[in-house]
Amino acid sequence: MKVGLTYDLRSWYIDRGYSMDETAEFDKQETVDALENSLKLMGHETEPVGNAFQLIEALAAGKKWDIVFNIAEGLYGDGRESVVPAILDQYKIPYVFSGPVIMGLSLNKHLAKLVVAASGVPVSPGCLITELKDLDNCNLSFPLFVKPVSEGTGKGITDKSLVTSSAELFKMAKWILTEFRQPALVEEYLPGREYTVGVVGYGDEAFAIGGMEVMTINNLPYSVEVKENYQNYCTYKPLDLDIIDECKYVALRAWKALDAVDAGRIDLKADRNGKICFIEANPLAGLNPVHSDLPMLSRMYGIEYQALMEMIMKSAIKRIKS
Repeated sequence: MKVGLTYDLRSWYIDRGYSMDETAEFDKQETVDALENSLKLMGHETEPVGNAFQLIEALAAGKKWDIVFNIAEGLYGDGRESVVPAILDQYKIPYVFSGPVIMGLSLNKHLAKLVVAASGVPVSPGCLITELKDLDNCNLSFPLFVKPVSEGTGKGITDKSLVTSSAELFKMAKWILTEFRQPALVEEYLPGREYTVGVVGYGDEAFAIGGMEVMTINNLPYSVEVKENYQNYCTYKPLDLDIIDECKYVALRAWKALDAVDAGRIDLKADRNGKICFIEANPLAGLNPVHSDLPMLSRMYGIEYQALMEMIMKSAIKRIKS
């Protein structure tokens, strides 16, 4: 099978003047190399394509693939993760991972919570601030947690994200509206332990492969800096036996509610009573074999990188052929 690889290479953008912050979600060459090597070990013929701009050029030149392994995050806008899948849909080229609707829905943490909550999954109460006057109708109980509604990799999360007063809330919401040019999501703070669960497959065949607890030094927020330097700030461990079933159950219900496919992660956190709540979905999870959460937690359950990639491709191929 001829497999195209779409991805956003951080160095490609840096060479063209983009900032480190703009490219925080993008991949390094080692991730692309690992993916390509894994696909070759499965017997596939691979062709690195690159980002959305490079994909458009390749398609205009008449390039075609049997399937595209897509990990492109996109550059701007709340539909940025939807760009590559949407383009591929127009050319009727199948691809690995979720389509444009699910990517856009999941990137918007507010909309994702509404869908997941409607399926009966516990979430933290919250409100969306599209302009500062919306704070007048945000009747939540402090402490609150404030973050951009459509960012990933911990962007926009700082040590000031946890607020305990109206003045702090106003300041943080104003900063997000100005700095990120997008709404701020305000949620009642979940003080319990934090988890991330890996899910593989789609529909009734989806299953949770396991998860890990995320612990940061001094309860630091899981920000870009913390994630980039996780060796210094974080400790990860497999889910404790007393909560693993609940975490898997909540994650799988959220995954199915969003209709995500092939593989990804669901992030969870416990409330003050210990109930596991949905935080956000990651249907385009990082796939660096060493540093990304999904491969990391998979190894904790005896699933090495190659085996994980084979599970993902098996799901995608079966889904496309059905």
